[in-house]
Amino acid sequence: MMELVWGGFLAFFLTLLFLDLSVLHRESAELSVKQALFWTAVWVSVAMSFNLVIYGLYEHRWLGFVPGPGVRDGTDAVVLFVTGYLLEWSLSVDNIFVIALIFAYLKIPALYQYRVLFWGIVGAIVLRGVMIITGAALLSRFDWMFYVFGAILLVSALRMLRDDDEERDFGSSFPARLVRRFIPVTDQLDRARFFVRRDGRLHATPLFVALVMVELTDVVFAVDSIPAILAVTRDPFIVFTSNAFAILGLRSLYFAVAGLMAMFRYLKYSLVLILAFVGVKMLLVQVYHVPNLVSLGIIVGTLTGGILASLFATWREARQALEDRPRNR
Repeated sequence: MMELVWGGFLAFFLTLLFLDLSVLHRESAELSVKQALFWTAVWVSVAMSFNLVIYGLYEHRWLGFVPGPGVRDGTDAVVLFVTGYLLEWSLSVDNIFVIALIFAYLKIPALYQYRVLFWGIVGAIVLRGVMIITGAALLSRFDWMFYVFGAILLVSALRMLRDDDEERDFGSSFPARLVRRFIPVTDQLDRARFFVRRDGRLHATPLFVALVMVELTDVVFAVDSIPAILAVTRDPFIVFTSNAFAILGLRSLYFAVAGLMAMFRYLKYSLVLILAFVGVKMLLVQVYHVPNLVSLGIIVGTLTGGILASLFATWREARQALEDRPRNR
């Protein structure tokens, strides 16, 4: 009966994706910050509502469901799902900053960014599913992989501190060169098309190059996020569903964060702290187990602190500008 549970979730998730593209956003359109925040709230609400299903499966064993390792009951499963969802959701923010730079470099209008992000999400779900299965298998067979994944997260946190996004040259990056090696690339967009025919020959558009770069960017970030969620739980259903719901809201979150990017200047440091915390948690797995509620509290508190610090800095600068204005007259 486990196949029925997995099949039901995949059908439900694909229905949400189809509804998002074919019904809610059939036409290419640029989302305003207000609209993006609204849809972000919708997808977060859908993810939190799924906790009812999580509780029923793990508490009452609906459809003969068999919990994964380390999950005691329905309440424990809900805490793990929310923790995993918030962890993946928060780590997606740094991914968003890089995607924004990709779109800016390739000069992809906001009108067509939604289409790239949709197909990027479809590919991300498949790729992350493979990575989750591989990571869980490694952890179940080789306990020392916890130390490898923990080290990866700590190195990622340090790298995030050092990275200067403005210095990245996406035009000479591996994805762009890879696409040009296999298929000619046009210099201009052709509406929302990924491919066009020129002189009888198939050409990729910059929109397709953007899609390839977004996909590979997600793989790079999954190297951080998959070990992070596996540090919270090794239950495959919770790991996959929390990842799936976090990615589902990524498009709306992108337009919200991209529009408010200047306001959340300190959010990057929150992500560094979260990665470092989860990395240390994995390194200490054989010595001390951090309670799930404590992990959830640290993640929520760190994110909230970064957002509040960013908003306070923006407010302080605005007030300082008002105070300095009469002096300059």
